[in-house]
Amino acid sequence: MAKKTGIYAVALITSLFFLWGISLNLNSILVPHLKKACQLTDLQSALVDSAYYIAYFLVAIPAGLFMHKYGYKKGIVLGLLLFAIGAFLFYPAAETRVYGFFLFALFIIASGCGMLETAANPYINNLGDPEGAAWRINFAQSFNGLAAAIAPKIGGLFILSGITLTEVQKAAMSPAQLNNYLQGESNAVKIPYIIIGLAVLAVATLIWRTKLPDIKEHSESGDSKTNWGSIFAEKNLMLGVGGIFFYVGAQAAITSFFIRYSKYVGAIQEKSAADLLAIAMFGFMAGRFIGSVLMRFISPVKILILYSVINCVLFVAAFILEGKFAVYAIMCVPFFMSIMFPTIFSLSIKGLGEKTKKGSSLLIMGIVGGAVMPLALGLVSDRSNIRTAYLIPLICFAYILYFAFKNIKVKTVQPVLSH
Repeated sequence: MAKKTGIYAVALITSLFFLWGISLNLNSILVPHLKKACQLTDLQSALVDSAYYIAYFLVAIPAGLFMHKYGYKKGIVLGLLLFAIGAFLFYPAAETRVYGFFLFALFIIASGCGMLETAANPYINNLGDPEGAAWRINFAQSFNGLAAAIAPKIGGLFILSGITLTEVQKAAMSPAQLNNYLQGESNAVKIPYIIIGLAVLAVATLIWRTKLPDIKEHSESGDSKTNWGSIFAEKNLMLGVGGIFFYVGAQAAITSFFIRYSKYVGAIQEKSAADLLAIAMFGFMAGRFIGSVLMRFISPVKILILYSVINCVLFVAAFILEGKFAVYAIMCVPFFMSIMFPTIFSLSIKGLGEKTKKGSSLLIMGIVGGAVMPLALGLVSDRSNIRTAYLIPLICFAYILYFAFKNIKVKTVQPVLSH
């Protein structure tokens, strides 16, 4: 592969990391926004995350099979087309203001993003000299972190109105006035998602028309013959699946309800809360860079233990503190979440040998935790309050701490995947 072609190919694939990062992290804006526009409970609004992560769960294996048969390029283009179709479906969903329609559109978007993520990580890993694989994947994932940092700011600026009516104010409005208010809130997603859809289509066109190298992966000897029953006997792997489940669940719950939490606990209005979330997610991005440096000098397991303890302490502090100080405590959490997914993933597959591919598939399916934990948080919030509900991520990080201690003897790992 010519150097110029290789650089262009890396740039195109890197753009995918940014695109699905924008999509995923806009959920933290959609949860409070659709709660207003469709008049939802906290539990109902959490279905935004459920629709998204269930799609990831369902598409993982079919996406792998599709790309095994037709190649990475066609899989990427199909994923981008699904992504664009889902984005364009936001327009009729907003017109009808039917929550189920929004969830369907999100499911289609996430199905496309799931295909992209299934393809992009191994593809960019193989897109060039093996010696540069670690640099390429870290470079690409830095753009995923950048998307996580700017998506809440973009959503807060172009989607959130900053107007939240109380029940008393709603009761004082005529049916026509209330309908106009709710429809105005619903319409706010139209233009942003049309722009996203057009951008995704543009990238799909570029990839389709670009002659990308055909990557052929060499299967590990004996992997295809590995008995699925034997993989479930790998205790540390199964603990790792739980770790991925609880980590992604905590990440989704914390970010999706952050704006709601900020308003309830700190009396911070939604646009200002979106700005604070953007700052917190910038910390998430910075944490990945800083964590990768620390791991050169400190055992990744020790860092995972330390970060898990710190996050548990932060959630206890948030429960005890009042007002904006509680919100500030939660804002610190993403920095200490930053290294968890790749570290848990790498610890879980360490030493699996020929079982590595099947073990990786199980770990990716653990992402479904992002569909479950926000629902649990929403349910507790509806029955109690959002402050109490934010103790659920504390349980998640306590489990991750347990997993880290079970791996305390591991000295080195090579984080290869982030989400």
